[in-house]
This record gives sequence, C-alpha cells and structure tokens, in this order.
Amino acid sequence: MSRRIRSITDVAERQLCTGCGACAFVQPDVIRMVDDLDAGRRPVVDAVDGREPSTAAALAACPGVGLRQTGLPAEHLEELGGAWGPVLEVWEGVAADDELRHAASSGGLASALALHMIERRGAHGVLHIRARPDAPLLNETVLSRTREQLLAAAGSRYAPASPCDRLDLIEEGPVPSVFIGKPCDVAAVARLREQRPALDERLGLTVAVFCAGTPTTRGTLEMLRSMGVEDPSQVESVRYRGNGWPGDAEVVVRTPEGRRTHRLTYEQSWGEVLERHRQWRCYVCVDHTGEFADIAVGDPWYRELGEGDPGRSLILVRTERGREVLHEAMAAGTVRAELVGPSTLPASQPGLLRVRGAVWGRVTTSRLVGIPAPRFEGMPTFGVWWRELTLREKLRSTLGLLRRIRRRGLRRRRKVHPWDPGSPSPDSTIPASAQRRGA
Repeated sequence: MSRRIRSITDVAERQLCTGCGACAFVQPDVIRMVDDLDAGRRPVVDAVDGREPSTAAALAACPGVGLRQTGLPAEHLEELGGAWGPVLEVWEGVAADDELRHAASSGGLASALALHMIERRGAHGVLHIRARPDAPLLNETVLSRTREQLLAAAGSRYAPASPCDRLDLIEEGPVPSVFIGKPCDVAAVARLREQRPALDERLGLTVAVFCAGTPTTRGTLEMLRSMGVEDPSQVESVRYRGNGWPGDAEVVVRTPEGRRTHRLTYEQSWGEVLERHRQWRCYVCVDHTGEFADIAVGDPWYRELGEGDPGRSLILVRTERGREVLHEAMAAGTVRAELVGPSTLPASQPGLLRVRGAVWGRVTTSRLVGIPAPRFEGMPTFGVWWRELTLREKLRSTLGLLRRIRRRGLRRRRKVHPWDPGSPSPDSTIPASAQRRGA
C-alpha cells in the first residue's frame, strides 16, 4: 500500500479531503464536486479518452494534504504563541444590525463585515454558502450582493459545503469581493492566491468561521430522525443554529395537515448527534480558528449563556487588512465591539489546544503504520502534545488511533458514492457496510 498521494482521487479515496472544492475550481473541465452521504462533499475526476487525467494543478491547491504557515508577523500577540496562528488583536462584538445579529449563529460579525464591504467599500459581492432551495439538507455556493441575500444565508450550516468551487465568481468579478468559509476553505484560498494573481487581486477580505469539524449528510439525517422526521423528502427548511444564541436546530416539514416545525437544542443536535458524524480529515486538522484568514470569528464560550441571549462574536484580527476593515466597520457603526485580552481566546475555546496536540499523535501514528496523513509546516503540534495533554490523552491520541483505523477503514481506499437527495431511501445508494460507524 502506497502512502503517496499523487492525485485528487487519492486525496478523496484516502479520506484526506476537506470538501472545500478548490480542486473543482482549478480544473473544472475534469473535476466536479458531488455529495457523498457518509463522507461529505467529494471530488470526482472524469475520465478523458478512457483514462484519468492529471490533477497535479488541483493537487497543488489542496489543503487536505497539508498546510504551511510562513511565520508570524512582526507584530502579534506573543501570549498566544504559534499554537493559535497569527493574532494581532482580539475583540468581542456584535453586528449593529439587530436582524443580522439575531439570524446569525452568534453575534453576526461575519455577515456584518460582509455587508460593510458591499455597502461602504463597494465590494462586488460575498462568496459563501446557503441551503439549496431544491434540497435543503444540502448546501450550495452563492455570491450574495445585497443585505437580503446575506440575511437569507445567515447562520451556521453543519453540513458539507464547497465554497471554493465557485471562486471564479470572485476571480472574474469587476472589483474585489469577500470570501467567507471554514478554516480549511480559507486555507485553500490562501494557497490559490499565491498561484493565481488575478484571484489575489479580487479578494478584498477573507473571513473564517471557527469550526469543530464538518458532519456528513448522514449526520443531518440522524438529526432528523431524532426529531421524529423519517421522510427527508418532506423537509422544507433546515436551520442548525441561530435566531438566538446559540439557537435551536429547527426543521420545517410539509405534511398533509400543513407545515410542522421540529426542534432540538444545540446541545441535543450538535452534542448528541452531529459531532459523531464528522469526516475523518477533521480529526487530523490543526486549524480550527482560521489561521489563514484576514479575520476569524467564533463563539465566546467563556460566557455563561442566559435565556434569550442575543449572541456575541469573538473576533480575531489576523492581518493588517483585517484590522483596517474591522476598525473602519466600527467607526461606521456597522459593528459594535470592545478590545479584550488575549486570554479570552483560550478561555472561549478551552479544548482546542488539546485537540491540536492530539493531532500530532494521530498524524505521527498514521505515518508509522503506513496510512497517509496531512503535513503541517510552521504550525506547532508536538510541543502542544507534550505540554497540554495528560498521559492518558497522549495514549489515546497514539494507541487509540489503532482502534479508529479499523472502525474508519483507513487502510482501505474508499470510493466516492454520489448521493441523490431524491433517492427513495437515504440508504439506497450505499451498502450497509459503508454506513457510519462511531468515531
């Protein structure tokens, strides 16, 4: 068995794919993204004259095979060190637009900054994701150009998404646009802008949303079952969070008697169902806070949540451009925020350092037993593993991986199984043996 990753097909079948869609943007003539019920968004390489074409150009942009930080800027918060990536400032704030704030997953900062870029800086649009109108369990990439379009797409989507697949809408735009995505999506954009000057010129701002991992569509189906929804074809809309902080998961279904709404709390939907369906690549990811973005936003979980809490956002300024835009948005009244201490970040995301350390154990063990694993340059992991993990956690990150190898089938190539949401049964397109097993 080769450890080498030589093509985009290797990335997908060896479970290193993040699902970002960058490969489909780079080589759209031969690569297309599909939805795989138990894997996520995955690339399929179409044969040319009966043979698989070279995907070297797409592979060069792939964040799934590895990430590289070139170093911290001269001015950064030394208290956070390299384990959190470049951080110039830490803020906590909210969108001044109350409707945007309420619809968003926390304080609405990503949407507020996007709106500011459109209305005050003349950005062409905002490339991000929203639920597919014809299949609300799935996502699609869109370029929003108005407040109404941003509002319609606000809120977390805990389902596979490929926002990089339509970067052509930015690259070919008349003026710069905004990109919003998960940390891995923004990392792909960072790699691409080094290779494509036209894209680099048309990126006015990149915003990353903190991510604890992407659940597969199977996770959404199980969430529906937990709500008592057995027929996905009846689903009219799916919200995973929002309308309050953190907000309930809310599913609207059509029935002969009319529309019916089903809800689960955030703890029930994410904590009891969705997080158990995260794709494997998320378990070997070191960047959960958007280290390659201009600005990264997430939940300030250090706060005690009260009934009816309207939500707030933790804001990490990572580049000078990000600082300029945020300060400008505050001066314009689009954003209300206050500067907070560096310790607010680890207090808000207390488990992420341990997660980063565990990745060193998983990646190292994977290589020792001959399983392909991503490479990380300039992104410290061993020191975090040594300092932050208990002995038991160290053993779980190394020896515990052997159990996951069997359960996840990491020694075998896993073919991509495209899923049609119109299938008569959500299990009809894959064999029972390929259905989800525990993490």
